[in-house]
Amino acid sequence: MKSLIGKLLIIASLSTLGMADEFIGTYYARLGYADHYNSRGMRLYSVAAIIRQDRFNFHIRHIRDPEDTYDPYFDSKENRATMERMLRRGYISRSARRAIIDGNPIIKVDIYRRHLNIHLVREDEPISVIR
Repeated sequence: MKSLIGKLLIIASLSTLGMADEFIGTYYARLGYADHYNSRGMRLYSVAAIIRQDRFNFHIRHIRDPEDTYDPYFDSKENRATMERMLRRGYISRSARRAIIDGNPIIKVDIYRRHLNIHLVREDEPISVIR
């Protein structure tokens, strides 16, 4: 019995290591008014679309809020196109989803090769990423 449990623990730990996702970087963004509308002026209502528009505005249109910081990944159209899938695989709280759709929060985005983790940032919290 102990032998079986030991083998199962080894298999579980190896599979967890195989599932580890490579960390790419972190950025911060204020999801301002311009980020809630696409290039044709249509209102965006999905979290992924709003965050994607923020990165398009940052990298391509150079429309930036004071809290926006550089990210090393979403400067390409191809990588921005993967954002929805990455978000589905990652973490975002229900309150963060609501704040993004209904407001202009500051978010912290941790980028991994296959997923994104998104967290709300308090207004008084320092942003500690090189701009």
